[in-house]
Amino acid sequence: MQLEDFDYNLPKELIAQVPLEKRDASKLLVLDQKTGEINHQNFSDVLQYMNPGDTLVLNDTKVLPARLIGVKEETNAIIEILLLKNIEKDIWECLAKPAKRVHVGTVIDFGFKKLKAKCIQEKEDGIRLLELIYDGILLEILEELGTMPLPPYIHEKLKDQSRYNTVYAKNIGSAAAPTAGLHFTNDLLEKAKEKGIHVEYVTLHVGLGTFRPVMVEEIKDHKMHTEYYEMSEEVAHVLNETKKRNNKIIAVGTTSVRTLETIINRYGKFQACSGVTDIFIYPGYQFQAIDFLITNFHLPKSTLLMLVSALAGRENTLHAYQEAIKEKYRFFSFGDSMIIKY
Repeated sequence: MQLEDFDYNLPKELIAQVPLEKRDASKLLVLDQKTGEINHQNFSDVLQYMNPGDTLVLNDTKVLPARLIGVKEETNAIIEILLLKNIEKDIWECLAKPAKRVHVGTVIDFGFKKLKAKCIQEKEDGIRLLELIYDGILLEILEELGTMPLPPYIHEKLKDQSRYNTVYAKNIGSAAAPTAGLHFTNDLLEKAKEKGIHVEYVTLHVGLGTFRPVMVEEIKDHKMHTEYYEMSEEVAHVLNETKKRNNKIIAVGTTSVRTLETIINRYGKFQACSGVTDIFIYPGYQFQAIDFLITNFHLPKSTLLMLVSALAGRENTLHAYQEAIKEKYRFFSFGDSMIIKY
């Protein structure tokens, strides 16, 4: 399939710049993957599409305030760094901008000498390995000096940085939020449990792939960057039992989908494990792990839109997007939501 097959026109005013005051106040587009039928609901009503014994799977990764602005010690040039992945101890894989100014030996000061970084390796696509130099607790320093790495299409300043994390975010390590989960509140998750729905968590740390557009015309030639994932023994047991009962597994977000599908592809069942995945899901893929998907509205020509199209069908998906545009849905990270069911 061609990249152009996943294009659509979106009015700029529909790109959500700020989160709604209430997380679960967004719209919910309901898409039947078999018939293509569309209904419009509120996200607070999403539990009506789940039954007792079903399992809701969420990604509990947590986003660091990982965007740092500093100056190059030798020249005072402004350098922006995005922490992507902790390689070992204080060695981080980072995205540097402008990367052409950051070479092996370059030292960047991020403020008041509380945090510095020294480049120890140059890699492709603007990636650098940096050694962080600081006194104290890194997370506390990042909370003080860093900001949330909001996507480039968001131009408004985020007043409350916690709104770019889910209410259940726990495991630090992402460079971007698993945004489908931003709609859930603690109250809604409690209501799910009261209804008899299992609420379980996996971890996938969102990395560079989120920021890289597809650059090839034939989509099968696109290469995904690797991302770290893990699943506990308890969660694996719950998911395997859900399958045995013929109940449904509802994935929240494309990151949860990629984690679940990776594990079941590798082991033939769910099991406790951790590792890295570069799974690329696009139309023609046969899903084995999930039944339903809760997701946001994604960028044109993105791997996320391709994943949604693999589950719902490309024509159904693009038709649903046109309906969402007509109904003035809010798009992308802070936008509205959809559930794909059958």
